Amino acid sequence: MAILITMPSLSPTMESGVISAWRKQVGDMVEVGEVLAEIETDKAVMDFEVVDEGVLREILVGTGDEIAVGTPIAILADSKEEDISDLLQQAKAGAAAASPVASVPQPPADPAPSPASPAPGALTTAPPPTPLPDPPGAPTTAPPPPAALLVAAAAGKPGGRVKISPYGRKLAAEKNIDIAQLTGSGPGGRIVARDVDAAIAAGAEIAAGAETMAASAAAVVTGRPALAVVDSGEAFEDFPLSMMRKTIARKMEESKRTVPHFQATRKVRMERMLDMRADLKRDFPDVRISINDLIVKACAVALKFHPMVNSQFLGDRIRRFHTIDISVAVATPEGLITPVVRAADRKSCSQIATEIRELAARAREKKLTPDEYQGGTFTVSNLGMYGIDEFNGIINTPQACLLAVSAVVREPVVQGDAVVPGHTMNLTLSSDHRVVDGATAAEFLRTLARVLENPLALVM
Repeated sequence: MAILITMPSLSPTMESGVISAWRKQVGDMVEVGEVLAEIETDKAVMDFEVVDEGVLREILVGTGDEIAVGTPIAILADSKEEDISDLLQQAKAGAAAASPVASVPQPPADPAPSPASPAPGALTTAPPPTPLPDPPGAPTTAPPPPAALLVAAAAGKPGGRVKISPYGRKLAAEKNIDIAQLTGSGPGGRIVARDVDAAIAAGAEIAAGAETMAASAAAVVTGRPALAVVDSGEAFEDFPLSMMRKTIARKMEESKRTVPHFQATRKVRMERMLDMRADLKRDFPDVRISINDLIVKACAVALKFHPMVNSQFLGDRIRRFHTIDISVAVATPEGLITPVVRAADRKSCSQIATEIRELAARAREKKLTPDEYQGGTFTVSNLGMYGIDEFNGIINTPQACLLAVSAVVREPVVQGDAVVPGHTMNLTLSSDHRVVDGATAAEFLRTLARVLENPLALVM
């Protein structure tokens, strides 16, 4: 019997997903446990394995489309001849009911202002110049403009709003593609990612030259590569939110609005820790251990003495954990994600270092599974590599605390009756005051400072 395959919920926080790639094509036989498609969730790109077997008779959504959980995405049948007309009608009705989630809402188009009295805050552009007549023998159809030189984010085609998938809109904005110039190949003429890719390919050679020149100029000024900037005459650019950025925005807003944050900062002497790391690099050149790895281990040691810091607020109760699972903030091109080092108190510094490197690499490739980034009990966020002297982190709810780690700086310090050169680092603990009081936060920071200033404590 034919069945509808719907967009699955691949993580507890997933409300919609984007089909990144179909691994099976119409007419293919699909076995139980085989990967049907790759789906981008709010945190990662995951394989969707089917729990039924049959022939893939119909693919109902294209790659790049954001689809609500529960929306039909494919039809699986017992054979290539089985009648699936009823399921096609059912799928069409299901897709129509979910359409508000499947596209990015757009404000209604305002009527065009007259040249004499533009609307307040509206951007005005000069009318296009009247084209000159073609010389004799010239081709009657002009070649399409290079993709990289098309104006980004047009308001819409004459007669209505441009129908485009969220991923297609994001891709077009990134590549400076004028969506008003595209023809959609998706359902109902909707523009999808493959249409944008085709436009990019059409102007790839000229686009590459323009981007190289812009990136070279930016590198001279900033010392880092940059995206090409095309002057479109507009005062700004709007970029759609990725699924990850939507989740980050929702969680950060919720955390700051609902959690009574307070911060406590302590300055830590780091000379002995730096000496120990230098000894490790000299004596064990194949072992790569960063300052951040040592801080994660030090937090695991300190949390054993202050279990209330290793807690969560759950509305009507506080959950104090017996395991120490530390979330480590990792920056990715689309935003921050916090993979978890499980049982960090029972792992060596080298084990923690290896695990963090592997998790960070998988995070940047969007290959983390939900169990690798959910369920942490405490978070470490380090901006020291960017030269930040001090900052306040936002708590990773429902956790009770987050440690903000700043740069190790060389500065004068008082030692006995003398002022000597030293290395210090600021640690700022953001705490949920419903769980952790000021004295508890201060005691935790004091223990953490003792561990960092006496690195032999890392073997405790």
